[in-house]
Amino acid sequence: MLAPPRLMSSPVASSPSLLPPELQLGEPVTDAMHTEFVRLLDLAHDAPDAALVGALDVWIAHTREHFAQEERWMEALEFGPRHCHAGQHRHALHVAGLVRDEIAQNARFDLGRRLIGELREWFAFHVKTMDSMMIGHMRETGVAPVV
Repeated sequence: MLAPPRLMSSPVASSPSLLPPELQLGEPVTDAMHTEFVRLLDLAHDAPDAALVGALDVWIAHTREHFAQEERWMEALEFGPRHCHAGQHRHALHVAGLVRDEIAQNARFDLGRRLIGELREWFAFHVKTMDSMMIGHMRETGVAPVV
């Protein structure tokens, strides 16, 4: 039998109650990671232009670990659509990195602001589809993330 997947090594400080209800999956570890994702994206949204690259860097660092954790869980569970799910993660991080570099090198703050809006929409869809299936599979197999 598989050992339960583990939460990322750094604790998530945000309260899952801050996550919009339509994005809550009812699984505390995942909801906490998602809350932090949304909180950091909100901070990037609210950042002045001079601080936007730094705010995106913080969001990207969190999101890399967040996605890596989900991917470890999916591998441990041999979750069928894990490659499609992970592909979405890779694509989102790739685009975020390209936009971050455009802001840093060419002051394309407009692209950064657009990225944040697009990421909000993408994330809502991703949670309701990919993450929801992942959590459903965890429940079906009796394995849930633990701290």
